[in-house]
Amino acid sequence: MPGATSGRSGIARFIPAAEWIRGYDRSWLPRDLIAGVTLAAYLIPAALGDATLANLPPQTGLYASLFGGAVFWLFCSSRYTAVSVTSAISLLIGSTLGEISHGDPSRFGALAAFTALLVALIAFIAWLARAGVIVNFISESVMVGFKCGVALFLGSTQLPKLFGFHGAHGTFWTNAAYFFTHLRETNPAALAMGGAALVVLVLGKIFLRTKPVALFVVAAAIAVSAALKLEAHGVSLIGAVPRGLPPLGIPTVPWADVNQLIELSGACFLLAAVETVAIGRALSAEHGGRIDPNQEFLALAAANLTAGFGRGLAVGGGSSQSLVNESGGARTPLSGAIAAGFVLIVVLFLTQALSLLPQAVLAAIVLVAVTGLFQVSAFAALRRASRAEFVVALAAFVGVLGAGMLRGVLLGAIISLIELLRRVSRPHIAVLGRIPGSQRFSDMERHPDNEAVPGVLIFRPEVSLVYFNVDGICDGIREKVLSAMPLPRFVVLDLSSSPTIDLQSAHTLAGMARELAAKGIPVHAAETHASVRDMLRKVGADAALGGVNRFRSVADAVEEFEAGVRP
Repeated sequence: MPGATSGRSGIARFIPAAEWIRGYDRSWLPRDLIAGVTLAAYLIPAALGDATLANLPPQTGLYASLFGGAVFWLFCSSRYTAVSVTSAISLLIGSTLGEISHGDPSRFGALAAFTALLVALIAFIAWLARAGVIVNFISESVMVGFKCGVALFLGSTQLPKLFGFHGAHGTFWTNAAYFFTHLRETNPAALAMGGAALVVLVLGKIFLRTKPVALFVVAAAIAVSAALKLEAHGVSLIGAVPRGLPPLGIPTVPWADVNQLIELSGACFLLAAVETVAIGRALSAEHGGRIDPNQEFLALAAANLTAGFGRGLAVGGGSSQSLVNESGGARTPLSGAIAAGFVLIVVLFLTQALSLLPQAVLAAIVLVAVTGLFQVSAFAALRRASRAEFVVALAAFVGVLGAGMLRGVLLGAIISLIELLRRVSRPHIAVLGRIPGSQRFSDMERHPDNEAVPGVLIFRPEVSLVYFNVDGICDGIREKVLSAMPLPRFVVLDLSSSPTIDLQSAHTLAGMARELAAKGIPVHAAETHASVRDMLRKVGADAALGGVNRFRSVADAVEEFEAGVRP
């Protein structure tokens, strides 16, 4: 079964499907088939809508979902993750390539396809470098703020379409102001179609969550559009959608444009990687198993390579798509291949009908899809749990609304890293006391009933000792020791919560110990990890700390002092 990422050998190390498909149980096929059909029913209208977000022809979204989905299932380690165009990536592409293409539709399409190829290259390099750890720097708090900001931004781009007039292309505030000042241009027929679709989709999301309601809405809208000749009433339609597959190959893009695409491609990869790994981890945690972030990078590389060759746009593992796949009962990634097969049928035989789909209905589909991104409850939970994490989420949210998606997620990530460095550089230094009736010691601040050992101060830095925090730690210990009345006669340094120490920290720690020893207050280290002992011995700092070994505990050091033993 996919999800077990260890112990693979041979071709299965690169293509997990080569392993799990050999043990495929035929009883799983009906559930994978149902899930695949359900997923395709969601992907088709969503892909059309996301392509319009990117200011690309609607068929571009179908091509991306088809070619990306056709290979992603072979390489991914997650059982449920479904790859497709996503609202966030589409909007990022649309807002960025508009400036580069200078309004040329053919150039715009070529740039979008080439961006997918660059995303594939970046993902492949990340896989080679085993850089899965990078997704950990985009915290859940950043993603909460980012998703809420994206939801509002997407809403500001789709509301004009729902009301039947063209919108602005700027920040959330620009788009919102434009919408409210142009409400007089509302097309009643378009609003009626979009509003009806919106009501049905919302009701379907509440009462028929596992049913392909969006596909029903698309089919009904096409039928109504044809019967009432809505285009004659000023309702904007998708227009002609080419039938059949596009010409495959590398799009022609000038080298000067390639340089401008690198930053965009990096941002698309970052968004795709974070969302792919995040939804994979969430579903794996719910159903058991685990995913390999590095393997997901290889899957993203393969999916974006084929999407770019197939004249699509960059793809990623979408949260809503994956949830649809999971709720549809998928047992293996084969459901993704089945979904791609149904998209192929639409591309080959049903595109003429899609040309009659009103833009207002597409806007309704996108609006309902992005409501899942706006999680007010997640913001409230962050505020209750951690003020710092709430500030990070708020920064990403405000950044997306005011400066765009890329700057928003980067702003949130930077603030998150700054907050992490602040906490690490100013760690808590616990002052320990004996737990009554035992030979164990814990933080006296948290447990006031602990007993202080007369004449002894016991400190436990609750972090690894590195160059940017060791001075603060030593200063904190020195201050507490020298301000104590009366002065302690012995200091124990519990290093059980410090798994690593660097060269500078070892020297600094030894210097502090020698300084206190000169004042008649010896410092002994206890409960040191192997790597810490090795470093202290290499730089000759172990003697200043009373010698280090793997046997001495805090209780041993205190007992030596109380017995009057001085090594």
